[in-house]
Amino acid sequence: MDQAIFHPKFIDYLIIGVYFIFVILVGVALKGKMKTGNDFFLSGRSIPGWITSLAFLSANLGALEMLGMVASGYQYGIMTVHYYLIGAIPAMVFLGIFMMPFYYGSKVRSVPEYLKKRYNEATRGFNAISFAVMTVLMSGISLYAMALILKVLLGWSMTLSIVLAAVIVLIYVGIGGLTSSIYNEVIQFFLIWIGLLPITILSLRDVGGWNGLLDRLPENFSHIWEGTATAAGNGMSVDFLGIVLGLGFVLSFGYWTTDFLVVQRAMAAKDMAAAQNTSIIASFPKMLMPILTVVPGMAAILLLPQLGPDSLHGNYDMALPLLMAKYYPTGLLGLGITALLASFMSGMAGNVTAFTTIWTYDIYQAYINKKASDKHYLFMGRISTVVGIIISIGTAYIVMGFPNMMDYMQTLFGFFNAPLFAVFLLGMFWKKASPWGGFWGLLSGTLTAGILYLFLPEDFYASAAAGNFWRAWWAFFAAIVIEIIVSLFTKQKKESELVGLVYGLTEKISHKHLPWYRKPTVLGSIAMIVFIALNIWLF
Repeated sequence: MDQAIFHPKFIDYLIIGVYFIFVILVGVALKGKMKTGNDFFLSGRSIPGWITSLAFLSANLGALEMLGMVASGYQYGIMTVHYYLIGAIPAMVFLGIFMMPFYYGSKVRSVPEYLKKRYNEATRGFNAISFAVMTVLMSGISLYAMALILKVLLGWSMTLSIVLAAVIVLIYVGIGGLTSSIYNEVIQFFLIWIGLLPITILSLRDVGGWNGLLDRLPENFSHIWEGTATAAGNGMSVDFLGIVLGLGFVLSFGYWTTDFLVVQRAMAAKDMAAAQNTSIIASFPKMLMPILTVVPGMAAILLLPQLGPDSLHGNYDMALPLLMAKYYPTGLLGLGITALLASFMSGMAGNVTAFTTIWTYDIYQAYINKKASDKHYLFMGRISTVVGIIISIGTAYIVMGFPNMMDYMQTLFGFFNAPLFAVFLLGMFWKKASPWGGFWGLLSGTLTAGILYLFLPEDFYASAAAGNFWRAWWAFFAAIVIEIIVSLFTKQKKESELVGLVYGLTEKISHKHLPWYRKPTVLGSIAMIVFIALNIWLF
């Protein structure tokens, strides 16, 4: 074992152990309900909206959200809040009001399956393979983060920690499928708040409260919009246009509206209204998450100067573990570690269940074994869970090469989600988008991101965040242009084939019978009002 910076007592290990046993028991308790592929992959579409909403958000509360966002708060200051506001809320509302009717109403089992119906098999196949690659690369973030925590706080080796985390997730996802993952994610959501909120309170106390923190930080670390007229005027080194186009439009909408990891939770809802409200309801607690992440990261600038860029210990991902070691006594340390482990396993389980569904339905069933029984596909889902986790163990070591997990994640999104959003946007709102237009648009966008990543030097952009935002924008732009050009010269689908798949050819859903607090448009409008108010307050 490596030397730990804190020495947990028996009670700390007991709390961690009890949590591990509990999440496994949830999977065991739900095993009897996993009788069909639909039960395992989509929970039989029977889960209430408030549960899918918390699971929707919790699936995003993985290693990136905890360690990565605290690290970004340290590196970029309050500008990190953009990831929670313009980088999330408009897209979450858009998903609920405009896109979930197509996903849920068409009865597709995955995002690639929708692409097959709207475009063609080639588009579905390319997206399925690229998304499967992305999910296992993403799940490596959670394993790496969990290993980092156990190494720093408990002194465990990185390899032991990675394997332990992988085994726990394998057991409860492999047994209970998506339902087990969703119910554990709800529990993990509350556990994360209980276990990590004391960090915010104690760190703010030591830096003089919120106003004291802002007064002691550099001016460009204290406002989210002021100073964005130029890239040099703010902590993130990204100008207004880069934030709006790169993060607020392409990366945000690309992730929240097309990433099957989160969309899968909404598709498990019990009815259309619950499916639409899943992402909208989740947007409200999403706006509160900077309290747990960005604020402690900003306080750590003052409390942990040894993590600065000129330090030998300049790993920003260490900010949260070091804050925990600084503030948490015996017992509370166990609870805090458990909260982090919950977030990591939540993120990893989300990626694994998404990978399992895509592999089984969109790759294995589509290209390898088309006529097997439902029981066979259920078995294949469990086998692919094992394979996905094994691959994730390998990708955990890739993450170690990045100074900030957020940079790693945004790089992946630029490759996969940005061009995918372009294809979805045209496919859902432009009936003349042709099958081959969708395929070549998706391919060209992905290639554009790859070329920019490989051939532009690292110092071409003012910061890693700026590079990710602009790469995403150009990948999106290339996909849009190529799809339009190809669609004008290739055969388009008949309008009769696009009913239920294109906005202008689909019957509008009426929610007049619902009370106001269940209407997606009303909840979405309230979310946008709160979003605007927060931007004005933090300007």
